[in-house]
Amino acid sequence: MTMTGHGNGTATDVGLLLLRSAVGGTLFAHGAQKLFGWFGGPGLTATAGGMQAMGFEPGRPSAVVAGVSETAGALMIAGIGTRACGALGAAAMVSAAAVSRPSGFFAQNGGYEYPAVLAAACTALTLTGPGAISIDARTPHALDRERVALAITVGAVSVSLGVVRARTLRLKNIAG
Repeated sequence: MTMTGHGNGTATDVGLLLLRSAVGGTLFAHGAQKLFGWFGGPGLTATAGGMQAMGFEPGRPSAVVAGVSETAGALMIAGIGTRACGALGAAAMVSAAAVSRPSGFFAQNGGYEYPAVLAAACTALTLTGPGAISIDARTPHALDRERVALAITVGAVSVSLGVVRARTLRLKNIAG
């Protein structure tokens, strides 16, 4: 394995593997908490109630979509459908950032710093692709093309922004 230049086994490919592993592992763990109650998480029923309380209606489908979008991080680690998984992760983190936005930027104050960084990392993986150390690199498919990745990202984030807007309007109506 060389650590210079571009191609199979370069420093860039190792860097992308590390990024996929960190981001995908983090997303997977959060999704598994939501869906299955793993890693000390609340599980689907409690997550659905939490989503409903945060203004995401209906709560159960919202919890399932968030959980599935995040558990796709497991595929990201292996480099399977990396660009699509990155788009799903970015969209989920846009919604998470919107919930945290009223608390400001910093995570220590409950702010959106953490989901914003994950959204940026997911978007970076969507745009760059998985690198040579991935299953995607060994099995080319339509989801690994830049144009398709861009379309998936725009679509997923647009849907997420629509959900956030509906939530914002719902909360305004409740408040007054």
